[in-house]
Amino acid sequence: MKPIKTVKGTRDLLPPATALWNHVEAVARDVFRRYNYHEIRTPLFEFTELFTRGVGEETDIVTKEMYTFTDRDGASLTLRPEATASVIRAYIEHRLDQRPGLQKLYYLGPMFRRERPQKGRFRQFYQIGAECIGSDSPYIDAEVIEMVLEILRALELDNLELLLNSVGCPECRPRYVELLRQALQAVAPRMCESCRRRAVTNPLRVLDCKVPADQPIIERLPVLLDHLCPACRGHFSTVRACLDDRAVSYTIAPRLVRGLDYYTRTTFEILHGALGAQNSVLGGGRYDGLAEQLGSKVPAPGIGFSIGEDRLVMVLEEAGRTRVQVSPDLFIAPVGEAAVRVAGILAAELRRSGASVEVGVGGRLKKLLDLANKSGARFALIVGEHEIASGRYILKEMESGAQTELTREQLIERFSSHA
Repeated sequence: MKPIKTVKGTRDLLPPATALWNHVEAVARDVFRRYNYHEIRTPLFEFTELFTRGVGEETDIVTKEMYTFTDRDGASLTLRPEATASVIRAYIEHRLDQRPGLQKLYYLGPMFRRERPQKGRFRQFYQIGAECIGSDSPYIDAEVIEMVLEILRALELDNLELLLNSVGCPECRPRYVELLRQALQAVAPRMCESCRRRAVTNPLRVLDCKVPADQPIIERLPVLLDHLCPACRGHFSTVRACLDDRAVSYTIAPRLVRGLDYYTRTTFEILHGALGAQNSVLGGGRYDGLAEQLGSKVPAPGIGFSIGEDRLVMVLEEAGRTRVQVSPDLFIAPVGEAAVRVAGILAAELRRSGASVEVGVGGRLKKLLDLANKSGARFALIVGEHEIASGRYILKEMESGAQTELTREQLIERFSSHA
């Protein structure tokens, strides 16, 4: 019978690689804690309408990439392709606007899009993200950008480029979109099929095109930054000033619109050269009208970002930032059946003291020590009949071969401080 393999665009994450994933998530959680963000967990699937209304009916995500199915009761459900719409739905449903202060929420977990698999891009992929809901202040925008950069700094990443733009608001953007639609009438026939369609249905999405042949045409189109209303111009100016105050370097990217319809005003991406042409590690922006689009009677301006964790881990691997302990502190080598039982008792005590311990399942000492060496453990503890009778166990340092006799109490003390 032919073995079953993973579905195209998915993969298994195995040890020791998962240790790096856990490290990335632990670093992110610590930074979120320092900025007073709290975790939210939303369902993996939602009513399809949440994403068609929230993300946008003419986005590639909705038109091409969503995993949608009909439930037994006839409801249309979709595996979440992104998390912001889900977080805002939860914000509205649970009346988080009634809680005092800003709602600062973060999430970690899998998303699903039926994209063409390529380097760093999968159909089941993972995101780390955050949303700050309840304020339209440009100072919040700067703090969110500062926070995500702090996560990358804590992971010791460099060679990063922050791209920054403003996509305006419902007052100024429609006028720009009409200007863009008129400009596209003459050039759209020379562009890719998606751009020809978007030129009619959603001209702003043309600026998000990645087809190389279309870029010279896009570069000559009107720039949104030149058509911002005074309020949006002032908002963007303050965001930039706050980033300057924090010594955060950035590049103004006037064509940066992101791929989702809910963005307003500030948008940003962070790039890393190790990923090649598809070099975005994360992106985000402000979405001041999204809550109202999803049925909220109360305005809930917000800003957030999502990190592509698959891509981030790849960058760390290629940069050699993989110093994560995956080996046990101690390998116990029991010789004989009675020793296996004693080894189990010792291992339980040592683990409670904080040490990482692996226990051999018996056999010849040479084979057990070979397993200890392959496990990467720094120490091996030899437990045999003589050691049990004397109450003193041989601790061997694997690299040097040096051996020391220790009592149970001395072992516990040694590995409590070691851990």
